[in-house]
Amino acid sequence: MFKLRMAILIAALAGSSLKSAQPEPKKVKGAPEVKAQQFVLFDATFTFTKEDADNSKPSKSHYYVRDKMLNADRPKDWTAPVDYRNGTVHIRAEVLEKPEGGALTTWSLCYIPNKGLKAGYGCTSTQVYKEKGVYESDVKMTSFWQNDNIVWEEGIKEMHLVMKDDSGGAGHAHKRTDPERFFPTKMRITMVQVAPGAKYDPKLVPNLPDKK
Repeated sequence: MFKLRMAILIAALAGSSLKSAQPEPKKVKGAPEVKAQQFVLFDATFTFTKEDADNSKPSKSHYYVRDKMLNADRPKDWTAPVDYRNGTVHIRAEVLEKPEGGALTTWSLCYIPNKGLKAGYGCTSTQVYKEKGVYESDVKMTSFWQNDNIVWEEGIKEMHLVMKDDSGGAGHAHKRTDPERFFPTKMRITMVQVAPGAKYDPKLVPNLPDKK
């Protein structure tokens, strides 16, 4: 009996030592459960003239980003498995050429979905600018105009970039009586979709100039 009790005690102590030797998994406070992700929706460099604005179809003052100009690997569903719909978009507008005079200018950036609701599209925008330079902003995907008119589960088929003055939604640049203050211009516009919990990574965008 004594030998049996000793055997049980030794086994119990051995099990206790083995258990204590196993490291506890480390928990990082506030760490996200899913690794955040992001992708470049498009990166377009283009020259835009008054003639381009007058003759763009189907709508004037529009520059159309379609087909191969969009990232072919963009998700079909923007809600799962990664939730880009409730994330942010990083907008980088680089004004490479612009007439002198400081005319206030902006671009509406309109998401055109494969399937829409009501009006069927929604638009965010660049910052308003008056001279050459780089203008960057982060915009919540749930905050811009008509963002709820898009069925995000069905994805985005193209983007419409609309050149405007600072007067509001109807201020299309081709309507101006002083077009020489707006045209010609050369732009590089980049949109990076960022999931909740992530921070925009400029390394995703090729050939960015070094910041001084």
